[in-house]
Amino acid sequence: MTLLSEDQSTRLPTCRLPEHGRHTGPSLGDYPADHGGSNDNHMDSGEGPVFGAVEPARRSRGRLILHGLVMFGREFCYAVEAAFVTPVLLSVGLPRSMYSLVWLISPILGFLLQPIIGSASDHCRSAWGRRRPYILALGVLMLLGITLFLNGDAVVSGLVEDRSLRRIWAIVVVMFGVVLFDFAADFIDGPIKAYLFDVCSYQDKERGLHYHALLTGLGGACGYLVGAMDWGHSVLGRALGSEYQVIYFFSALTWGIFLTVHLVSIPEQPLGKVTPPETSPPCALRLLGSLSNGYGSLPKEPIPSVAPTLASDIRPRSFSALGEANSVTSSAKQPNKEAQKRMTFQLLMKAMINMPSHYRCLCISHLLGWTAFLCNMLFFTDFMGQIVYKGNPYADHNSTAYSTYERGVEVGCWGLCINAVSSALYSYVQRLLLPYIGLKGLYFVGYFVFGMGTSLIGLFPNLIATLTLCSVFGVMSSTLYTIPFNLIAEYQREEEEHMKLAGGREPPRGTGVDVAALTCMVQLAQIIVGAGLGALVNMAGSVIVVVLSASTMSLIGCLFIALFIRYVE
Repeated sequence: MTLLSEDQSTRLPTCRLPEHGRHTGPSLGDYPADHGGSNDNHMDSGEGPVFGAVEPARRSRGRLILHGLVMFGREFCYAVEAAFVTPVLLSVGLPRSMYSLVWLISPILGFLLQPIIGSASDHCRSAWGRRRPYILALGVLMLLGITLFLNGDAVVSGLVEDRSLRRIWAIVVVMFGVVLFDFAADFIDGPIKAYLFDVCSYQDKERGLHYHALLTGLGGACGYLVGAMDWGHSVLGRALGSEYQVIYFFSALTWGIFLTVHLVSIPEQPLGKVTPPETSPPCALRLLGSLSNGYGSLPKEPIPSVAPTLASDIRPRSFSALGEANSVTSSAKQPNKEAQKRMTFQLLMKAMINMPSHYRCLCISHLLGWTAFLCNMLFFTDFMGQIVYKGNPYADHNSTAYSTYERGVEVGCWGLCINAVSSALYSYVQRLLLPYIGLKGLYFVGYFVFGMGTSLIGLFPNLIATLTLCSVFGVMSSTLYTIPFNLIAEYQREEEEHMKLAGGREPPRGTGVDVAALTCMVQLAQIIVGAGLGALVNMAGSVIVVVLSASTMSLIGCLFIALFIRYVE
């Protein structure tokens, strides 16, 4: 499901200015021209004169693709992290009982800091724009994190001679790099989307998001492919020192180039530089005045008298997960900046507690699904190395047992690449199955197929069966990214229809907090996996508990969907 920006989903209707009125706001010439397109690359003629003053220029396909290349680079690095975090941590000597804790810190920081950073971005007055300074800062942190993550062991080995001290410092440096990268990579997605929404016209936002999604999938597949290659015995491997250094070289090069291309692709207007029109159209005032409070909205504040700055107060929301989710709703736009600042994590939690029961059930099923999915995906390459190939990550790096483990990790990357391809293919299969089994049926099938597939992998861990069953990971991935959000849209549509039939005059409740709640379930699942899976592996004494835990959680999710998820016609 495409998440739309707040200014896209709630655009004010086009209004005519009085014929005797004289518009003194900025003209299209005051905005940075998109030299990549022709003169008709600006606003569509269907736009009214009011929005002609504030609508960004139309963007060419080339510029939108250049803008979306950053998602290719981000997902490329993400794939490298997902494939190699556990093997790298185990290779530097991290105890088995602690190796899942590395996934615990970043989501906790996300819960605490997303609203704060999002608000800071909304009010950034840098001459370079509101979003690009944050994208650049987070991009540099990503590069620093992946540098420490993939090179920490080699750097510490060269600086510290004592073996026991070297092991401690290697663990600390690598873990710090993983947390730093994960934190920056999680946060950068929001400002990238906010940047797209700020600089693109109404028609270009959907096109831009489509290119983002396409390039994200391609980046993930390429990242897993690079990880699947045997670089240790190649010319690059001998020149750079090890397989991890080769992978770092490709990751840093890809991320550095595509981040730079992204930042120069489309000019961004600094906050406060644009002067709004003197007169606000009456229809805009009627819309702002009609906003009412409901579940998922902020406490209502009196709307001040009309001022010349009304249009400047209607800006895209923050790039935090909370802000981005709130941008989906068609009735949650706030009339002033003070209301924006008041939307906090505490208000989100309160709204989640008070949400209707069928929304709560959807959040619980989403939590179960993501817990199952992350149990498997974050530790799959380690499972391949230890269980399928019977290697040892704790062995000496020049031993046969460690080489066997590395080979298993490489083949695990091929399995994750199969996952990425099957996810894309299944998204089309969903469209064919939807008329026959409905959204709830698709939801159940996704969980059931994943649960059965991972259970077979755990019970029969041989190479051919495991690689073949990797296709079920893509089924679960596509299900988690689409079906819950489609269900929310259907629930919202039903509520609107019931309200129309009942003759209600209040506008329907917004869906922003519903989507924010689903986003929180992803982070909560990561916290649960990080806190609990390491202890389970330590108790069982085998990594096989990883896929069995994923299977158990997925099958529990199947039962929950069958019993508690509301059916939608």
